[in-house]
Amino acid sequence: MWKPNQPATPSTPPTDPARSATPAGGASFDARSAAGAPGDQATIGKSLVVKGEISGAESLYIDGKVEGSINLPGNRVTVGRNGQVAATILAREIVVLGKIRGNCQATDRVDIRAEGSLTGDVIAARISIEDGAFFKGGIDIRKPGAEPKNGSTATPATTTPEPAPAEA
Repeated sequence: MWKPNQPATPSTPPTDPARSATPAGGASFDARSAAGAPGDQATIGKSLVVKGEISGAESLYIDGKVEGSINLPGNRVTVGRNGQVAATILAREIVVLGKIRGNCQATDRVDIRAEGSLTGDVIAARISIEDGAFFKGGIDIRKPGAEPKNGSTATPATTTPEPAPAEA
């Protein structure tokens, strides 16, 4: 414990081999963030619209509109409450709070929260659908690392749920 009557001993921070020296401009480069270290997350804000292909090595939070394809294997894709996605998504984990229209493939899990909506086929090791969530499509549960039986990556056919019997 430091006491005010004792002189403070300057401590030198440990050197980090992943961090390079500070360039002349004053900014530093962190090799860990460039490699997509766990905990890194990019955000697409409410007012942004993205059309095309998104790929990378970090997690993504979407609160705006995305059309096209999202390819972030090994990372999490979260569609926020305001998010509207019309895309095919490939990720380790997919969390749905907003709306997705498209097929989703997760190596780990797909989580559709109470206010979320997913219209499309799902391929995942695990799926969670909360009460109040909307889901329409097919579900293919695959163990991690399992290959499809026919050797292709085709998605399952969409299934239509049968209407619930009316209660009297």
